[in-house]
Amino acid sequence: MSEQAKFLEGSLMRHVVVMSTTSSLGLMAVFIVDFVDMIFISMLGKAELAAAIGYAGAILFFTTSISIGLAIAAGALVARALGAGTAARARELASHVMVAGFGLAAVFAALVWWNLAPLAALVGAEGETLDLAVSYLSIIIPSMPFLMLGMVGGAILRAHGDAKRAMWATLAGGAVNAVLDPILIFGLGLELQGAALASVAARLTIMVVSLLPILWYYGGFAPVRIGPFLKDVRQIGGIAFPAMLTNVATPVGAAYVTREMAQFGEEAVAGMAIVGRLTPVTFALIFALSGAIGPIIGQNYGAQKPDRVREAFRNGLLFTGAYVVLAALVLFLLREPIAALFDADGVTRSLIFLFCGPLALAWFFNGVIFVGNAAFNNLGHPFYSTTINWGRNTLGTIPFVALGGWAFDAPGVLIGQAAGGVIFAMISWVLALRMMARQDPGELRERDVFSRRARVMQLFHLRR
Repeated sequence: MSEQAKFLEGSLMRHVVVMSTTSSLGLMAVFIVDFVDMIFISMLGKAELAAAIGYAGAILFFTTSISIGLAIAAGALVARALGAGTAARARELASHVMVAGFGLAAVFAALVWWNLAPLAALVGAEGETLDLAVSYLSIIIPSMPFLMLGMVGGAILRAHGDAKRAMWATLAGGAVNAVLDPILIFGLGLELQGAALASVAARLTIMVVSLLPILWYYGGFAPVRIGPFLKDVRQIGGIAFPAMLTNVATPVGAAYVTREMAQFGEEAVAGMAIVGRLTPVTFALIFALSGAIGPIIGQNYGAQKPDRVREAFRNGLLFTGAYVVLAALVLFLLREPIAALFDADGVTRSLIFLFCGPLALAWFFNGVIFVGNAAFNNLGHPFYSTTINWGRNTLGTIPFVALGGWAFDAPGVLIGQAAGGVIFAMISWVLALRMMARQDPGELRERDVFSRRARVMQLFHLRR
């Protein structure tokens, strides 16, 4: 059991730092490649290409959120099963999430692919920019099921505490993308389509490299039987469905922000697209923190250790604050070179400088929401995270962005988006504290969906 559930003992801050840092290295590789994509596209000297990536990014964020929802379900269920000491059950759940997720991703990808033009127009793309965005997306969207398998595989590895191998999967994907980008974009003259093809190759690589360690080191996947699968679908959906809704809220909010920014011209959209690529590179550690701290909370929840659950949550927030301050300082010092890298001027330059200034500090509040969502998803209250994210991306976005755009034009759009996040981060923080205060050992036993089955399976394995 000690080999399966690594987070039940030892320093929780160390677990948080190691898991987050390791996970972020892989994420950063992918984000840096996206960032380099934007540099390459900017070098082509066509503003509509950069704008097309901005519009396409909102739709890709939406489709990726579905895969993230399945990955959250896989990570939470497998981690809790491991914490309860039932490795066989963890393998069975991993198999069932894979099958359910692949089928759902395939259907959803088909629906999005057939409606690309209306979706791109919905977020504000028009004319040649609309055509470019649709061309770019039509290549990437069919690879969505394979991305889902890769993301779920990475979540399973992290649930085992193996963030290192999960990192290697995303690093491999980033390396493939980085090698193919200049070849396809410039060497073969494919421009935007070349960037899309490189992304597809990266997704396939991530899938393969994340699944192989599960087969080699963790017993692989259990055979899928119809009866147990159908029983688990409800349990999987109980976490995956609200997690999907949670993550869909972010691209919905981003789509509205993109549409509001579009009224200030393609330079403003291009500036927002650059900020959108710069953000995950800078804050990869914060993006990784949600997936990294989830297994730590999940294993201790499954093992009925509420004190360690609360301590992990506190350490996640402390880690977030320290990192955001450091990252904001680095951005501020590098704001001139970053703007020069993209030959940015006018509105584009103003947006980059704004992000590399005070708005970077506001990312602490996004981190609070990420940590809160990880707690909600792994403690059996996924709809709490759904409520927070939808609130943040509707009530915390629409009026603030509209007011900011009216008062301060394009910069006001980003300012309004950040301001709304502060309010819902505080709500998430308070709600998480109240939820964990109620998690005494007795309640954990009553609410843990694995407790009864875990005892039965433990007896079964002991008898064997």
